[in-house]
Amino acid sequence: MEIAENSPVIIMFSIYVLGMMAIGWVGYRATTDFSDFVLGGRKLGAFVVALAAGASDMSGWLLMGLPGAIFLSGVSEAWIAIGLLLGAYLNWKFVALRLRVYTEKSGNALTLPDFFANRFHDSGNVLRVVSALVILIFFTLYAASGIVAGARLFESMFGMEYATALWLGALCTVAYVFIGGFLAVSWTDTIQASLMFTALVLAPVMIIYSMGGVGPSVAVIENWSPSHLDLFNNMTIVGIVSMLAWGLGYFGQPHILVRFMAADSPRSIPSARRIGMSWMFMCLLGAVAVGVFGAGYFHVNPQHAAGVNQNAERVFIEAAIYLFNPWVVGALLAAILAAVMSTLSAQLLVCSSSLTQDLYAVFIRRNASQNERVWFGRAMVLTVSLVAIALAWDPNSRVLGMVSYAWAGFGAAFGPVVLLSLFWSGMTRQGALAGMVVGAATVLIWKHFAWFGLYEILPGFALGTLAAVVVSLLAPNTDRRVQKTFDSVHAEILALRMSR
Repeated sequence: MEIAENSPVIIMFSIYVLGMMAIGWVGYRATTDFSDFVLGGRKLGAFVVALAAGASDMSGWLLMGLPGAIFLSGVSEAWIAIGLLLGAYLNWKFVALRLRVYTEKSGNALTLPDFFANRFHDSGNVLRVVSALVILIFFTLYAASGIVAGARLFESMFGMEYATALWLGALCTVAYVFIGGFLAVSWTDTIQASLMFTALVLAPVMIIYSMGGVGPSVAVIENWSPSHLDLFNNMTIVGIVSMLAWGLGYFGQPHILVRFMAADSPRSIPSARRIGMSWMFMCLLGAVAVGVFGAGYFHVNPQHAAGVNQNAERVFIEAAIYLFNPWVVGALLAAILAAVMSTLSAQLLVCSSSLTQDLYAVFIRRNASQNERVWFGRAMVLTVSLVAIALAWDPNSRVLGMVSYAWAGFGAAFGPVVLLSLFWSGMTRQGALAGMVVGAATVLIWKHFAWFGLYEILPGFALGTLAAVVVSLLAPNTDRRVQKTFDSVHAEILALRMSR
């Protein structure tokens, strides 16, 4: 089936895109000040917080990258999914509630750099500037990779030239972020997460059904390639540890942490955790199943395997084309765009928020009105998008390899600082700065030399934590306001837990 010439697929895909634009307009009407634009006015309920956090996290990797890796190598590639599940759960369990309370008590912080500056009463704004620059550098590159992924989807679906697909794919996301800000991004994330969930439940069910059920499907794989079902196939201790270490990244991802900050109440967090983790478990399980059983399906149907033989990451797309009605195919392919758009929109908004709240409103226009900040934020969405498009112009550039690099960079630079800031009263401004710098520098150096084949987030996180602790002990905190706020947060957390 030629997608570019199939009307039902195009119609369903177009309905999805137009629906996202409509939600952007509703978000625009609901945005009254800058807090609404960057944090939704802290009005998001548990369901929206949970699915928005999940959707902004997973990106196109969930429907293309992970199934493709499993398709080629088997379930041994699922260690990364296990690491992500563990990291996400610990993030929800130990960070979400405390961060929601702490950011509100720390001057109603709207961004992660805002929280760091307020948490340590950093009058010189060194922490704000350093953390904002880390966000801008890594997220601009991260966003560029998302734009490339979106362009590749439009290119393969509609037979467009890469340059045309690049602009069209970027426009689909930029439009609703520019118009509706955080509210539109969160609402669309909820729909996109639901669409991703549905796609990752339906696809493996249909693949298994087409091969006669679970038993016959497993038998096909066991007879053809038993190693595909071996979790330890060709794995080393370093390889397993590196994959599990991806979970450490959650503690420092600004686009995920900001979802916790936007919850309408700290009491919403436990419900959001249960919803979010259930969604994530089912989606990752579905993605692994698509890769495993997709490998069996295309083995017994080699006449359909041309697309996956050329690019394994097309296993979800190719399975959808051959197993579903064209109308359903349109909806399932929209799920891939949903995965790309949800992460890209979150990245653009975090960059815009940092430029506006942490640089423009602090160093250029301290007295800027709420309306001025909102419109400057919208202008920054466009600016960052144009830079990301320029970086993505060459589809073969190294920017696609920056996804794991940026994940490690954020995890090592911000993860230890976030955890210590929330749980240790002895953490100081100097310690936070040392943790950021050492964590980020370790990632940069380790990535370059690739020592022992170990994923750079692990040494970066460890050394960043060590630096933050040692420097904090050498330069103890003397500002009583810092201790007072910490004690207030601790007391509120205890009260919330006692009231359950």
